[in-house]
Amino acid sequence: MKYIICGGSGFIGRELAALWLAAGHQLIVAGRTLPKAATSHPALSYTTWDNLAANPEIAENADALVNLAGASLSQRWSAEGKRAIMQSRLETVEAAGRLVSALQHKPPVIVQASAVAIYGTSLTATFDENSPVRVMDFPSEVVHTWEAAADAAYTGTRLVKLRTGVVLGNESGAFPKMKLPYMLGFGGRIGSGKQWLSWIHLEDIARLIDFSIRNPEIAGPVNATAPNPVTNGQFGRMIGKVYHRPHWFPVPAVILKAAAGELSEILLKGQRVLPSKAVNHGFTFNYPTLQPALEQLKAEK
Repeated sequence: MKYIICGGSGFIGRELAALWLAAGHQLIVAGRTLPKAATSHPALSYTTWDNLAANPEIAENADALVNLAGASLSQRWSAEGKRAIMQSRLETVEAAGRLVSALQHKPPVIVQASAVAIYGTSLTATFDENSPVRVMDFPSEVVHTWEAAADAAYTGTRLVKLRTGVVLGNESGAFPKMKLPYMLGFGGRIGSGKQWLSWIHLEDIARLIDFSIRNPEIAGPVNATAPNPVTNGQFGRMIGKVYHRPHWFPVPAVILKAAAGELSEILLKGQRVLPSKAVNHGFTFNYPTLQPALEQLKAEK
C-alpha cells in the first residue's frame, strides 16, 4: 500500500510510520519543512507542503491520506496563540484538500485528526460518536471549525474524523508532563480530581488509524480513546502505583489558572468519551485499561 502522512514527523505520525514501515508499506511524509533528523528507510520519503502543491503527481495512486498536522493546544492561549492554533489546522486541511482535488487518482479514504473537545466538557455526561457537538469553550470551537473545514475540503471521499483523547507515550504529548510531578515527589490530583480524562495508548491510536483505513464501512467521527476512561484523581493514583511514587500533593484550581491562564481549562475540565464506533466494528485495544498501559510505558522507558 502507498500511504501519505501529513504531519508525519510528529508524535502520532512517527508511531504510525513505524507501524506501516514494519508492515511493508510505502510512505510519503509531508510537513512544512523537511525533518533535520529523518528516519532512513527505502520505503519512506519526505516532502513539503510546497513541493506537494507544485508536484501533486507525487501523491497519485495513494491508498490513503492521513492528516495529523496542526499546532499544539499546549501553549499559552494568548490572542496570537489562539490564532496560530486555529490557522494551522485550517491551513493544513485546505492544503490537503487542494492536493486531493489536483489528483487524477484520489485516495479512497482520508483520515483527518480531530479531538474529543468537540463534545464540550462535563463531570456527569458520557459521549460517543452519536453525541451532539457542543461549542462551549475555545477547544470545542477549534475542533468544530476544524471538522467543518474537513467536510468542505474532502468532498466525495470517505472521511474518517479521528477524535483523539489524551495520547499516552513516553517521547511527547501530555504524559511526560503529567508524570513529571510524580517523579519529583509532588504528584497529586489537579483541581477537584473528578474531571474525566479520556486517554489512549500511542500504540493503539496508530493501530486504530490503520484499522479505520482498512475497514471501508468506517466513516465520519471515530473516537480515538480507550474504552475505560478515568478521572484525573484515578489517573494520578495509578501513576503513583505503577511508578511507586506518592499521590499526595493537590494542585488547587486557582493556582493552575494563575500559572497557565485559559490553558488550565484542559486540565481542570474533561469529558467521558467512549470509542463506540471502533468497538462496534471489531477493533481490539491492546491497552483497554490504564494500569497495563502505564506499565508498558514504564517498561519501554
